Amino acid sequence: MSAKEIKKGVYWVGTVDWDLRQFHGPSYHTKRGTTYNSYLIVDEKITLVDIVDADFVDIMLNNIREIVDPSKIDYVVVNHVEPDHSGGFPRLMEEAPNAKVYCSKKGKDAMLQHYFGDYSYETVKTGDVLELGNRSLKFIEASMLHWPDSMFCYMEEESLLFPNDAFGQHLASSKIFDDENDMCTIMEEAKRYYANILAPFSGLVVRKIDEIVKMGLKIDMIAPSHGLIWRSNPEKIIEKYMEWGKGETTKKAVIAYDTMWNSTERMARAVVDGLSSEGVETKFYRVSKSDVNDITTDILDAKAVLVASSTINNTMIPDVAYLLEELIGLRFPKKIGASFGSYGWGKGAVASIEKRMKDAKIDIVKEGLEVKFVPTEEDLKACYEFGKEIGKMIE
Repeated sequence: MSAKEIKKGVYWVGTVDWDLRQFHGPSYHTKRGTTYNSYLIVDEKITLVDIVDADFVDIMLNNIREIVDPSKIDYVVVNHVEPDHSGGFPRLMEEAPNAKVYCSKKGKDAMLQHYFGDYSYETVKTGDVLELGNRSLKFIEASMLHWPDSMFCYMEEESLLFPNDAFGQHLASSKIFDDENDMCTIMEEAKRYYANILAPFSGLVVRKIDEIVKMGLKIDMIAPSHGLIWRSNPEKIIEKYMEWGKGETTKKAVIAYDTMWNSTERMARAVVDGLSSEGVETKFYRVSKSDVNDITTDILDAKAVLVASSTINNTMIPDVAYLLEELIGLRFPKKIGASFGSYGWGKGAVASIEKRMKDAKIDIVKEGLEVKFVPTEEDLKACYEFGKEIGKMIE
């Protein structure tokens, strides 16, 4: 894709990665690809905000050449040092050797540890302003959203926020604006992005949005570093970030289970019926046949999390253990939960699950339910009541 003007004199010069299917190693499945967004500001001082992954830097440079010779770039703003945003930095600086590089203090430290070269760095903090000519960039530190170096920058004259990894989505598209794409798909990917990347920092998300509100920044466009640019609905994603950041939930439960010979599955289906009898929306996942990122995305706004497994080797099935490790890292707030499962000659799965759920700060509200070998009709009735009782706790 070629360069596109998003505001007068402000251009998207990024790249689209249609084929990306894993991000952060194998931990995040990006089934719709992604974009690496970079923005060129043409003013008295020509400025590039954010870079792209090293594999795509020549495409970015060609997009810049459609507007200006890259050697004329005066300033490069590095909002975040993670290699998907800065990997193309050394190649860019070959083309723009005289450019000054603006980043946070922690950003400079990280850049030196990544790229080692003798570049001209200027460190900035919240409130600092970089004058470009007719326009300017105000910097806002955003440490741990989602690296220590992270920051935003804001162009007051255009009411334009460049928040790097905030408000983004892993979503490849030939159309770069929100109003040019299906909003349901955008919000699905924005929720997935938040749940699997930013959820551990939810408290910081809320405080940072409150800070921006107190600064009185008018925002009519948000240009993140992944996914689509919020041109028509910037307030929609800000509102959602506040909901997710505060841990707001719906009347919803997620059941994530795995089974050896279907006994635990039969229990899980009875639990679903019990939850549903109380009007609870229930999402039902067999972990070994599901994308873990789909499960965690559904958990983001669910009130209850129920995890189940057959016992194997005195503990849970390994796929269930992997899901629980993800939940421990993501630290979703304000969840209630419980565990259940089947066993043969010895127990172990339910106790192991409950321990890991507590490590994930999930409030265990009911003693685990266990069935030996194959559930009887009485056992299934007990599973139904188990779900129904938890359903009554969900508002």
